[in-house]
Amino acid sequence: MSAMAAYTAAPVTNAASACVDEQDRDTLFRHLVETHGKRLHRFIFKNISNHDDAQEMAQQAFLEAVRSFESYKGQSELSTWLYGIAMNLVRNHLSRAPHRRYDFVDDSELNGVMSDAPSPAEAMEQSQHIRLLQDAMSELPDSMREVLLLVGVDEMSYEEAAVLLTVPVGTVRSRLSRARGALKTKLQARGVQLDF
Repeated sequence: MSAMAAYTAAPVTNAASACVDEQDRDTLFRHLVETHGKRLHRFIFKNISNHDDAQEMAQQAFLEAVRSFESYKGQSELSTWLYGIAMNLVRNHLSRAPHRRYDFVDDSELNGVMSDAPSPAEAMEQSQHIRLLQDAMSELPDSMREVLLLVGVDEMSYEEAAVLLTVPVGTVRSRLSRARGALKTKLQARGVQLDF
């Protein structure tokens, strides 16, 4: 059985990961990109708000995952391990240049993205809400913001987020609850009523 078959059919074992040769690395890379490409890009983009950088970091995460596949012990889902690599890349990226965090530019970033074409008034209101949401998110402590993005935006389970953040599931639940409450309060103070 090839290494590719080993990790797609069942959890990867150390024995299976040790047999990853060059052809299997290419197959592993393609499998990771096909299975997790869009979601991983979205996850990274939500954290850094730049499509080009997010694309580069997603590729870097896939390359790092393939390069260090032998160290994958199978104690968590492969996707959780991959998102851990991506989260570390995001943290490094933001720590090198904190001004990059939530750097939303203009509407030209949305060119080529399918939409329901809201009216100009709706677009302006939505733009204002996004700006206010950005401001409120930036005021949250990192621990609360990370949990909110992982569970609330990237739709990770509490268990996946707990593994990724190396905290108990109960901590994820309490941070998420506090983050939602704090965000709602901050938005209400700015005159925005969002239902979440």
